[in-house]
Amino acid sequence: VQLQAFGGGLVQAGGSLRLSCASSGGTFSRYALAWFRQAEGKEREFVAAFSWGGDRYTGSVKGRFTISRDNAKSTVYLEMNSLKPEDTAVYYCAAGLATVDRKSNYYSSRVYDYWGQGTQLTVSS
Repeated sequence: VQLQAFGGGLVQAGGSLRLSCASSGGTFSRYALAWFRQAEGKEREFVAAFSWGGDRYTGSVKGRFTISRDNAKSTVYLEMNSLKPEDTAVYYCAAGLATVDRKSNYYSSRVYDYWGQGTQLTVSS
């Protein structure tokens, strides 16, 4: 499975942007999908996941970000609204087989086997 993320850019605070991540290879519908981000000088952190019966978010983006997937296009999206400077980071998409034993660890990078190259989001104040 290969993932390619794109759609990042420079946005003013309060603005919106949509990230996309296209997948090739594998059976897309079998995979749990997630977005992580890594700000400069910080560790990679979980942002959102879509699988195991629903979508899940980290607290700081809940209500502002929406993850969705289009299995027909083998693409996962991250719609981001009300952006804040603290959302500035490199955003990575990830995919992992949606097995039951992984469900409770949806926020952990360890359950995702495949990663995109990252796309930079910069939010200016």
